Amino acid sequence: MSVRMPFAKTEYQGSVLSLRGDKIHSMEGSSLELELDSFQKQVTDRFHELCSVGNDDLLSLSWIRKLLDSFLVCQGEFRIILHNNRAQVFKPPLDRLVSDFFERSVKALDVCNAIRDGIEQIRQWQKLLEIVLCALDHKKSLGEGQFRRAKKALVDLAIGMLDEKDSNASGSTIPHRNRSFGRNNTSRDHHHNNHSLQQRSLRHFRSLSWSVSRNWSAARQLQAIGNNLSPPKANDLVASNGLALSVYTMNSVLLFVMWALVAAIPCQDRGLHVHFSIPRQFSWAAPMLLLHERIMEESKKRERKNSCGLLREIHLIEKCARVVNELADSVQFPLTEEKWEEVRQRMKDISHICETLKDGLDPLERQVREVFHRIVRGRTEGLDSLGRPS
Repeated sequence: MSVRMPFAKTEYQGSVLSLRGDKIHSMEGSSLELELDSFQKQVTDRFHELCSVGNDDLLSLSWIRKLLDSFLVCQGEFRIILHNNRAQVFKPPLDRLVSDFFERSVKALDVCNAIRDGIEQIRQWQKLLEIVLCALDHKKSLGEGQFRRAKKALVDLAIGMLDEKDSNASGSTIPHRNRSFGRNNTSRDHHHNNHSLQQRSLRHFRSLSWSVSRNWSAARQLQAIGNNLSPPKANDLVASNGLALSVYTMNSVLLFVMWALVAAIPCQDRGLHVHFSIPRQFSWAAPMLLLHERIMEESKKRERKNSCGLLREIHLIEKCARVVNELADSVQFPLTEEKWEEVRQRMKDISHICETLKDGLDPLERQVREVFHRIVRGRTEGLDSLGRPS
């Protein structure tokens, strides 16, 4: 949907050269300029690629994984830039700008933990879909017992997704204990129990060990990451030899990636109303702002407005569950050939969703874990270079 623009120096980059005059040698052709230009081009190319997908792929598991891969690549290049210019990092104004970036990145760690909880939540929904698939396997004879079992799993699924929507609206008030990325998730073997629906509704779906406190808010965390984020001033660009622009770029990438994760994956008190005021003269601004606009448009669609997450696979879960539930309510026994065929088709749809989740959730969680650890390592290295305790 976006128009590919050739990479060019921005107004901000150009001002570095024009404002120096004769006092400082031009960076033109220097290794530092090439390094900074390469970073800007990397960010631009990555976001153009992310923006080039159609609406059916946007916010899918595969797209989210590409987003995180882009973040890891950009963050890796940014770490190299800071490492190669340690002497400059010690000096004002870069020491302040880099320190502010590390403070923002710490806030992103909570988002990573909350997203991991959301991924585990989707796994629970996947297990319930698998129960439906097992109950209505078309290779077996189907009777009232099989449909009752499938209906029970669908009701549990509906309750779980409704609980998640409620927690998005009002914040979670469930019991919790702290969990970090350094511990194994023992709740993955949590099994479906036979208590009443009223007793199960919260325990079964919300009994996981949550990584954030009960009053934690994804919306507030995103606002904190984006608070006072503004393009570097001309004098800061000059004083930092252009490095201030790289810090601002990485701040913007961090904010967008965390915002997109919160948009897609269930987590406490989701909120998407973060203001992205990025000057369009930056080469990466156009694709990033277009992605923001497209995701916001998706969130306003009637069928997605109250969703617990904009991940495409969540929408498919909701859609399939609704259709199969309506089918189960309409069947009469013995099944007609027409109903048999409809059941077979719906099970194919559910099987496809389950396979997609099975193939995509584990790699996604590993990427979120890697983002978490990369942020931690980058901050530790950065604070050590600044001579501050990490």
